[in-house]
Amino acid sequence: MNDDSGSQQIIDILIIGAGLAGLAAASDLKSQGRNVIVVDKGRGPGGRLASRHIANASFDNGAQFMTTRHPRFLSQVQQWIEAGVAEKWYSSFPGHPNSHARYRGVPTMTAIAKNLAVGLDVRCSNQVTSISSDESFWFTLLENGDTIKSRALIVTSPVPQTKTLLAAGNIQLSSHNQQRLDHITYESCLSVMAILDMPSALTPPGALMLNEGPIAWITDNQQKGVSAIPSVTIHASGDFSSRYFNEDSNAVGGLLIKAAKPFLKAEVKEFQVHGWRYSKPVNIDTKPCMIANEDTDLPPIILAGDAFDGPRVEGAVLSGSVSYTHLRAHETEADVVCRRLL
Repeated sequence: MNDDSGSQQIIDILIIGAGLAGLAAASDLKSQGRNVIVVDKGRGPGGRLASRHIANASFDNGAQFMTTRHPRFLSQVQQWIEAGVAEKWYSSFPGHPNSHARYRGVPTMTAIAKNLAVGLDVRCSNQVTSISSDESFWFTLLENGDTIKSRALIVTSPVPQTKTLLAAGNIQLSSHNQQRLDHITYESCLSVMAILDMPSALTPPGALMLNEGPIAWITDNQQKGVSAIPSVTIHASGDFSSRYFNEDSNAVGGLLIKAAKPFLKAEVKEFQVHGWRYSKPVNIDTKPCMIANEDTDLPPIILAGDAFDGPRVEGAVLSGSVSYTHLRAHETEADVVCRRLL
């Protein structure tokens, strides 16, 4: 697409969303010689794999780690380790039995997304304003007035945002698929990034998970190897986040810092708050993706993301890849379309 306002480009597949699901899908498609563009409203790739810098401190602000349960994803993580953008963080808390290894991005979690985006046509700061279709193509209008015409569409945004986009374009799905989308729900998360006046009191590996109270998780970014100076990321619980999501961020941050004080035993010098409205899927779909054009006259449109294959980094990547092992054994005609595209 050129820089002239109102321009149009015809491609094979457009992917909406540059989180790990969208990037994984784009990587697989490009390896098969497909002409693919990824667009995202954010300033950079990664979605909820996010990092932030405040003064001389660095923070993993969104997803804190990855686990590997599926061999395909384990292979992908090993590739990231060999590339120097991931490493093992820990396998258990002190006094607890070993569990799934937790892997982190190096130097931050966003390094994973940046590595996956290498060689792809990823266009960030590009908000999609509407989608429409005829019998053969999708027409995606961007905020800058440009239109991308594609033979297929893959949408990896959080499902509530996807539903809004479909409704705005009067895109009608089958009643079955609409029910599947309506079943999916998300948990919000308020995230506090705080600079400390001294190292926190968290014991190695610098991670604390809580099952009660306003806090769900605390990470010591310095112990984790993310920050050069003492800093922590505090994730509020789903209940707390839902209750206070639209309240004053400084007041909410103060409440969470007060609750975290017994674990930190340090003073907070400076902090910022970020809200993840669609932080983690709570009710997920049972299939790795949705072939959303089945039983319709729409061109191919596939919905993917961690809401379709588990609320983890691994789930997002596997859903985006739509590997053959995750497609149901008895394919419908629409599934054959999905395989042909992906």
